[in-house]
Amino acid sequence: MKDKVFGVLQRVGRSFMLPIAILPVAGLFLGIGGSFTNTTMLETYGLMGIMGPGTFIYAILQVLNAAGSVVFDNLPLIFAMGVAIGMAKQEKEVAALSAAIAFFVMHATIGAMINAFGAPDLSGATTTVVGLNSLQMGVFGGIMVGLGVAALHNRFYKIQLPQVLSFFSGTRFVPIISAATYLVVGIAMYYIWPTIQTGINHLGGFVLASGYAGTWLYGFIERALIPFGLHHVFYIPFWQTAVGGTATVAGHLVEGAQNIFFAELATPGIEHFSVAATRFMSGKFPLMIFGLPGAALAMYRCARPENRKVVGGLLLSAALTSMITGITEPLEFTFLFVAPAMYIVHCVFAGAAYMLMHIFNVGVGMTFSGGLIDLTLFGIMQGNAKTSWIWVVIVGAVYFVLYFLVFSFMIKKFNYMTPGREENAGEIKLYTRQDVDAQKKGAEGTKGGNSDDALSAEIVRGLGGKDNISDVDCCITRLRCTVKDGAKVDQAVLKATGASGVIVAGKGVQIVYGPRVSVIRSNVESYLANYQEPAAVEAKTEAAPAVKGGMVASPFTGKVIPVSEVGDGVFSEKMVGDGFAVEPDDDKVYSPVDGEVTMVFDTKHAFTIQTDGGLEVLVHMGIDTVQLQGKPFMLTIRQGDKVRCGDLIGTMDRKAIQDAGYRTITPVVVGNVDDFDTCQLVTEGQVEHGTDVLDVH
Repeated sequence: MKDKVFGVLQRVGRSFMLPIAILPVAGLFLGIGGSFTNTTMLETYGLMGIMGPGTFIYAILQVLNAAGSVVFDNLPLIFAMGVAIGMAKQEKEVAALSAAIAFFVMHATIGAMINAFGAPDLSGATTTVVGLNSLQMGVFGGIMVGLGVAALHNRFYKIQLPQVLSFFSGTRFVPIISAATYLVVGIAMYYIWPTIQTGINHLGGFVLASGYAGTWLYGFIERALIPFGLHHVFYIPFWQTAVGGTATVAGHLVEGAQNIFFAELATPGIEHFSVAATRFMSGKFPLMIFGLPGAALAMYRCARPENRKVVGGLLLSAALTSMITGITEPLEFTFLFVAPAMYIVHCVFAGAAYMLMHIFNVGVGMTFSGGLIDLTLFGIMQGNAKTSWIWVVIVGAVYFVLYFLVFSFMIKKFNYMTPGREENAGEIKLYTRQDVDAQKKGAEGTKGGNSDDALSAEIVRGLGGKDNISDVDCCITRLRCTVKDGAKVDQAVLKATGASGVIVAGKGVQIVYGPRVSVIRSNVESYLANYQEPAAVEAKTEAAPAVKGGMVASPFTGKVIPVSEVGDGVFSEKMVGDGFAVEPDDDKVYSPVDGEVTMVFDTKHAFTIQTDGGLEVLVHMGIDTVQLQGKPFMLTIRQGDKVRCGDLIGTMDRKAIQDAGYRTITPVVVGNVDDFDTCQLVTEGQVEHGTDVLDVH
């Protein structure tokens, strides 16, 4: 039951991302338009003659202001459609249309009930929703419509009606059943919602009365839920409903912290933005602009000297992402999985950041996250008198030092393996690692041999295969999947696809890839849509000789060691197969077996060969060398080529690899070793290329 609830909450959380994604653009319009149509600001900077009322620029800015305001004014409808799209399994456009219809029907029904039987005796109970007199349900009303319509859609979009009504079968039935259902819901809400609204108002009053301690708790929980992907479910009620407070702005009752801030932003004459509202937002600024970059510096300084050049570039990129856009997961997940205690400290600091912004009366709001863009638009440009934004910088400077000192101490004290502290450079990564370390059974179902298909195949295999996957979606940084059997998920395979973290909770799976995840999701969906059963491979298996297996030779002249001694987690722990590794003495690479080339990576750093004896042999030249984009490698083979053991098939520029900070040691593994009885290393130490090293039978 717990896993089912978690899975539902995860899907609800990701369904919020589509409507949330429009907020930065709407906020940008409103921020620019609201700032530069404020006559007080224009007079202060002497811009009345250029940008004041009556000028062309002023008119354009008013257009921007109106364009931003209309989005925030209609968020309930946007959430209704967005949640329906996010929760629908197929035919999502039908779900969106049905949600809009249901939303109109519900509020029109409530309006008709108010006209017929009177409004509830509750202060601020009614409002205008898309031009209709209705109850003040806010975003809760939109979410309720979106979830309900999605449930109806998933149940009925394939329905078959009797022949006489067949025109209304399938997707045409969904808007009909949605409209009918929400007519009934509208009647019910007329009687039920005032009681719910009273409860929400009491909850909002409790939150308001909780003071600084409540603000700290909010910040702590919001960060603590990020690893589970449930933080959107947590903060949306505070930002968009009366849980986050109510205020009368320009004569209108406004609910929700973010809505209050943007209503005040669009209203001239506001002396200081409501801190009671911005207490749920302002704390992110010192955390994201200053604190996490301090953590990045700590990880850089604690890295081994020989690794700092590589890790410095990765951490700098992640720190700038946090500072500018407020997207923090690349940095947070870097230390979450190697040092959970550091993440707990991070959550404590997050709560304190929110509390300090509350204490210092900081009134800076945001659209989506607390980066420099939002701080500039909604803090600096609005003036310190209205926002007290200078405290963000003061507290932020302290946070930078605090994060640096505390994280440095913890990393050294407990020897946490943050990026660059490993004994080899092959493990250095944050959230990007395009190297697919193993091309095994999953890739056989693809139509082509490109790296996108190969990556998608490995992800599908890691999720337990196509038949185990119920749903694939994503948020900003994570691939979010629902599977039929969580026990079939192979976290090692998923991590080998470049994920910086994998979270499995029952049937819900989250795979952290960073901002490139939307492309990965599209590729996986395309792969699943075009998936073909590997019939050709099955035919090969049937025709395989009675005696399977064989010998695997060294592809290089050099020193052979067991694969367990490579020092790279993926290979050392035999996540992608068993075998050996060779440290080359020269640049020439030879085929280690007789067989057919089944995969050549676009970056030329790895290839696989299938032998007549059924061995699937992966040769991976160097560790993490996919980052070099193929520059040090030259291969003369292509997918489908027949090769013999000892054939010269390419070169590897060892000096170029070493100069770039990577290792040249080359793992050679049998990916399907579990299909055989024995896998034994017969030779170690210095060998010539073509020397038999591994016996698999």
